[in-house]
Amino acid sequence: MTRRDALIRVIEALHREIAALKSNDVAALERATTEKLAAIEDVASLGTGPAGPELRELADEANRLNETCRIYVNLMAANVRRKLQTLTGDAGGGGYRPMMRAYA
Repeated sequence: MTRRDALIRVIEALHREIAALKSNDVAALERATTEKLAAIEDVASLGTGPAGPELRELADEANRLNETCRIYVNLMAANVRRKLQTLTGDAGGGGYRPMMRAYA
């Protein structure tokens, strides 16, 4: 396996991760993440060395896709936080409530 092949595997797994995030398919997300991590390990095991334009493009694409995944996860977390705040009556979402203390 070459670094190119391993990077392509990372990119393919990232595409599957994004699709799983969009469809809220937890099982598919777990599979895609496992595949991505294995492909990243393969890239790492192949060592470092000069990267030509093609490898740089593949690495940049993998970084862009990973950033897309991060954005989806952050949006999902924000939605969950908002729903939890609504359920607990903290619709303001500030998270800070001064404590009222009575002094005798």
